[in-house]
Amino acid sequence: MYFSKLLIPTLREDPGESEVISHKLMMRAGLIRRLAAGIYNYLPLGYRVIKKVENIIREEMDRAGAQEVFLPMVLPAELWQETGRWEKYGKELLRLKDRNDRDFCLGPTHEEVVTDIVRREVKSYRQLPLNLYQIQTKFRDEIRPRFGLMRGREFIMKDAYSFDRDEQGAELSYKKMYDAYMAIFRRCGLVFKPVEADTGLIGGSFSHEFMVLADTGEEAIVSCDTCGYAANMEKAEASPPPQPSLFDGEGMGMGGGGELLPLEKRITPGKKSVEDVAAFLGVTPGQLVKTLIVRGGDRVAAVLLRGDHELNEVKIAKFFDTTDVQLLSPEEVEKVTGAPSGFSGPVGLKKIQIIADHAIKGMVNFVVGGNEKDIHLINVNLSRDFSPAQFADIRKVKEGDGCVRCENGRLVIVRGIEVGHTFKLGTKYSEAMG
Repeated sequence: MYFSKLLIPTLREDPGESEVISHKLMMRAGLIRRLAAGIYNYLPLGYRVIKKVENIIREEMDRAGAQEVFLPMVLPAELWQETGRWEKYGKELLRLKDRNDRDFCLGPTHEEVVTDIVRREVKSYRQLPLNLYQIQTKFRDEIRPRFGLMRGREFIMKDAYSFDRDEQGAELSYKKMYDAYMAIFRRCGLVFKPVEADTGLIGGSFSHEFMVLADTGEEAIVSCDTCGYAANMEKAEASPPPQPSLFDGEGMGMGGGGELLPLEKRITPGKKSVEDVAAFLGVTPGQLVKTLIVRGGDRVAAVLLRGDHELNEVKIAKFFDTTDVQLLSPEEVEKVTGAPSGFSGPVGLKKIQIIADHAIKGMVNFVVGGNEKDIHLINVNLSRDFSPAQFADIRKVKEGDGCVRCENGRLVIVRGIEVGHTFKLGTKYSEAMG
């Protein structure tokens, strides 16, 4: 076809809704056009690029022994109910009913469907291993679609599913897919890094994300500056940090040698945030323990973090075994603790379970909320003043934290874009679906 006949509607200026350079360039070059939030039309040039990428993917998947299929986009609820994901998935799963009032969803992923095919059609273990893949449109009703195609609601995805006789076979299939992804991204000329990742709602024992390194990426990539450890922020772990246990506020002493000082109340008028309390008492944020009152599914708990650490929402959701984790409202917090938000603490808290992050172990003489308005407690100590029901890894790692895999390494954080994800699912779906 002559170039003059091609539909290439270029733009002189950046469109108003574009945020990152990739989105701006694709819009200005006439590759894509926005139809609705997170939904795009692929115009002729853009679709030609997609077909070239698909060809690379097909070549590498075929080389790895996978077979291509094409599965429906509209999926019956019954399959999802078998695995429990119909209930577990949140609003990202777009549910709908047909004229007979039967429940369906637009497929965000196809584990249930492909497992149903195998249980119907595979009659003997001699037919295994089997790896089926497709390149197809998916839909996930993202709460904040943004960055153009990088976080859309409707998107094209290659998904593959392997079935094996035993654990050894599953390990081999995982390695084949891992190597195929490495080959695909190298052929596309990408600068990327495979990292350990959380399995999320897909499930399984472990997984890897493949991240393209980019300053505009919305994902945080954590890696060690000494060994090969790398993970995304949701999964990353750190070695226990040095404990900032003793403080030097006026009249509080140093408590040298880890001496446990007497518990004291301090009036902290209107000081609710970690920064305000630390400044008022003359301590560092790392010498405070903050108490978050959260609801995970049908459970309410007090979650304790060091003052300079942040709650990892994925880790705490995994701890509660739910996707629905929320902070309680100020009114609910006051009912549980007897004090306004900002003054919650673990000492004397009887109504709910206390979950503490591992970083709190070994801290002595720290500061917590007093469960009274305008009151904080100083010189608080574990066991003597309160005892958590459980310790867990529930925080986000920080730049400079110690590496969990080696003795001398420090964690470095850069930005990236997720372009691929592999999961070792084990028997999660095959057992659930018989």
